[in-house]
Amino acid sequence: MLKEFSGVSGVSGVMSISALAKKVPQLPYQAPAESILESISDGVFTVDENFRITFFNHAAEQITGIPRAAALGKPCHEVFRSDMCSSHCALKETLTTGNSIINKSAHILNAKGGEVPISLSTALLRNREGETIGGAETFRDLTLVETLVRELEGRCQLGDLVTKSPSMRKIFDVLPQIAISDSTVLIQGETGTGKELLARAIHSMSNRNSMPLISLNCGALPDTLLESELFGYKAGAFTGANKDKLGRFALAEGGTLFLDEIGEISPALQVRLLRVLQEKSYEPLGGVHSVKANVRVICATNRSLADLVQEGKFRQDLFFRINVVRVEPPPLRSRKEDIPLLVDHFIKRFNRLQGKMVRGITQETMALLMAHDFPGNCRELENLVEHAFVLCSEGYITPACLPEEFSAQHRSWQPPSVQHDASEMEKVLHGAEAEAIIAAIRRNNNNRVAAARELGIHKSTLFRKIKSLGISLPEFDGRYRNA
Repeated sequence: MLKEFSGVSGVSGVMSISALAKKVPQLPYQAPAESILESISDGVFTVDENFRITFFNHAAEQITGIPRAAALGKPCHEVFRSDMCSSHCALKETLTTGNSIINKSAHILNAKGGEVPISLSTALLRNREGETIGGAETFRDLTLVETLVRELEGRCQLGDLVTKSPSMRKIFDVLPQIAISDSTVLIQGETGTGKELLARAIHSMSNRNSMPLISLNCGALPDTLLESELFGYKAGAFTGANKDKLGRFALAEGGTLFLDEIGEISPALQVRLLRVLQEKSYEPLGGVHSVKANVRVICATNRSLADLVQEGKFRQDLFFRINVVRVEPPPLRSRKEDIPLLVDHFIKRFNRLQGKMVRGITQETMALLMAHDFPGNCRELENLVEHAFVLCSEGYITPACLPEEFSAQHRSWQPPSVQHDASEMEKVLHGAEAEAIIAAIRRNNNNRVAAARELGIHKSTLFRKIKSLGISLPEFDGRYRNA
C-alpha cells in the first residue's frame, strides 16, 4: 500500500497528495492518497528498499505501456530501462543522500521498445514513524513537448533518421506515399548515408509492417552462396544439403526484402532476380516447382547503376525493373546543418545503451566535426561519437576524446584562437546556415517566400536571418516577373 510522501518533489500533483492525505486523518491514510494518485496525469510509482516496485498508477501504465500486474514486484530498472538506470539512478541517489530530485530529464523505453522522453522527480517514502521504507518517483511524458520543439527548430525525425536539411526533408515528405505502394524501390547513395535506415522507415510505414523485414548484403557473399541465400534449396540439391532450407524470399513472405549492394550481383543472378520481380515466383535450388513470392523488394547501392548499365555490367531490363521509385539520400558533407542534430542523437542513444551520462560536446570539438568532409557520412560520424564514449563517461566530449588520426588531420585547419575563442563554433554554424539559405533561394529562382516554405520557417524569420547573417542577394525577387 502507498505510504505518505516526505520531502516531496516540486511536482504540484505530488505535493497536493501529501497535503490532502494529512487532511483526512479519520480515514485510512492510504486510501485517499491512492485514489488521488490514480486520477492524475503524471506517472507515479514507489519502490521498497530493494528497488522493487510496490505501487504503479494508471498514468504509469499508459506512459510505459506496461500493465500494473506486470510491473509490481519487479526491480524498477527492468520496467523502465532508463538511460540513467545503470549508473545514475535518481531513486538510488535520493535513498542514499535523502535529497529529492526535481524535474530531471531522462528517456525510458516503453513496452514496444520506443523511446519516451520524460521529466522525473523523486522523494523518500516514509511510514508513520518517520522510518524510510523506500522511494517514490513521479514522471511526466514529454513526447508532445519534444515534438513541438523539433517543429520550432525545423527538425524532423523518422526512426533513427534525424534532419533539418531541406534535401532530406523532401525525402521525408514523400516516404509515406512510397511506403503505401508495393512498387520496387531503389535507394542510391554513398556508403554510410543511411540507406538501410530509409528501407526500415519505408517498411515500418507500409501495410506490410506487421510482417518481417529481411535484409541481405549482396556484396558480402560469393555468387553460388548468394543464390542459395536468396532462393533457398531442397535437400539433395548439392553435396551437404541434407535438408530443405528457406531462402530470404521465403523468410520475407508477406513482408519486405532489402537487398543491399545490388550492383555487386553477377549477370547470371541478375536474370533470376529479374524473373522473380516480373513473375512474382521463383524456384529453390534443386526444386522442380515454382514458389509464389508475395514480397516487396527494396534495393540499395552505393554505385551508379546507370553507369554500370552503360559499361555492360548490369542488365538494363533489371535496372528498369528496380528503378520504379528512386530515393537518393544526400551525403553528409552537403547537409552539414545536420551534424549537430546527429551528434545529439548519437549521444542520447549511446548514453542509453552504455549507461553513461555524457552531457554534450564542446564548441571546439563541434567546430572540428563541422570542418570535416565525412567521406564515410553518417556512419563515420556515429563511429567518432562511439569512440569518444570509450574515453568519456560523463561531462562533455572534447577533442582529446576523438581518434588521434582525426585530430591530427585537422590540426592544420584549426586556427590558434579556437581553443580560447568560444565564438568560433558560432561562426562555423552561421556559415553553414547561410549556405543553406542561399542554396534554397537559388533553387527557388530567388523567390524568398518559396525558399522560406522549403526551409520550414516563416518568411519574416528568413528575412531576419538574411539580415543578421549579412547575406547579399540580388534585388530581383522571383515572386515577380520583369516587365
